[in-house]
Amino acid sequence: MNRPVVAGVDGSPSSLAAADQAAATAVARSRPLLLVHGYLHPLGYGVPLNPYDLGLPAPTEEAEKMLERVAADLAERHPGLRVAVRQVAGGPGATLVEESRRAELVVVGSRGVGGFAGLLLGSVGGQLAQHGHCPVLVVRPAEQPIPVDGPVLVGVDGSDAAAYAVELAADEAARRDAELVLVHVRAPERGATAPEVAAEASTAERAEAAELLAAAAARVRPAHPGLPVTERAVAAASPETALREASAGASLVVVGSRGRGGFAGLLLGSVSQALVQHAHCPVLIAHRPEPADD
Repeated sequence: MNRPVVAGVDGSPSSLAAADQAAATAVARSRPLLLVHGYLHPLGYGVPLNPYDLGLPAPTEEAEKMLERVAADLAERHPGLRVAVRQVAGGPGATLVEESRRAELVVVGSRGVGGFAGLLLGSVGGQLAQHGHCPVLVVRPAEQPIPVDGPVLVGVDGSDAAAYAVELAADEAARRDAELVLVHVRAPERGATAPEVAAEASTAERAEAAELLAAAAARVRPAHPGLPVTERAVAAASPETALREASAGASLVVVGSRGRGGFAGLLLGSVSQALVQHAHCPVLIAHRPEPADD
C-alpha cells in the first residue's frame, strides 16, 4: 500500500510551512502528498438548514481554490512531487485522526485558522497527539525557521514506544545525513539521610541510563552502519524540560507516544502539550502505523 504523506492545510502561514515540509518529505520518501482541509457548517456540523435538510456541509469553492493554489505551488517547487487535495466535512481533529489510518505520516502546523484553528493549542492537538494512527510531525510557525543542520534528537527510556521512536529517529537522521543523539533523562541527584545510600542510588541510575543508551545505539547501528550516534544521559527535573532545552540546537526531536521512567506519560497530558508547543524545532510523535487494509 502506497501510503501518502498527509498535511492539514487551512491557508494559515503555519499550515503552509507544514505543507512545504510534507512535500519535501513525500519526495524524499517517494510517496504521494495529500493536502487535506477539514471544514464545518457555519452553524456547526450536522445542523439542519431547514426541517427537510440534514445539513451536511458542502465543500467550499474558496477552500478548493486555496488547496489547488497550494498544490500547484508545491509541485512547482518540489520536482517529482505527486500531490492531491481533499476537503472533508468534519472537525479538524477527527479529520486528521481518520486520515492518519491510511497515511505514512501526518504533518501539521503548530497553530492554524479556519478548519484547523488552534490545532496544537488545545483539545484538537491533544486528540491528534494521543489518537493518531501513524507518526505525526508538528512543525513550527513560518516565522520560526526550521533548522536543517542540527542533529536528530530522540528520547530513550527502555519502553517499546521509545524503541520505535529511536527507529524512526535513526531513519530520519540517515535521510538528513545528520547525527543521531540518544537522550535519557533521569531525576537530579537528591540528598539523603545516609550519604552512602544516595551514592548507591545515583550509581545505579547512571548505570541504568548507560545500559539503556548503549542498547538503543546497538539496535540502530546494523541498519545504519555509517550513522554517527551520540549517547547522552541528562539529569533534569522533567523530560520535557530537558528535551525542550536540547531541541534548541536540533533539526528534529522524536518522542514515543507513551513511555515509562524518565518519559512516563509523555503524550498523555501536559508534558506532550508543552513539548509540541515550546520545542525549538519540529516534533515527531512516533505512533506505530496501523496494518494496511487488503
